[in-house]
Amino acid sequence: MQIKVNGEIRELNEGTTMFDLIQSLGLQERVMASALNMEIVKQDAWGTAVLKEGDTIELLDFVGGG
Repeated sequence: MQIKVNGEIRELNEGTTMFDLIQSLGLQERVMASALNMEIVKQDAWGTAVLKEGDTIELLDFVGGG
């Protein structure tokens, strides 16, 4: 199936969860917030948020600065 992650099209297997995606991208230590189709998905729900064809995911990390 195809989804869009931070503006980039990616191919994933059916049944992939938000956690699976974040882990496969090697971002589990960096992602602080995620959104699925413009809805915030909290970290404790990543393992149960199953992605579907055409979903749009935004993965955000926070950078400090001044």
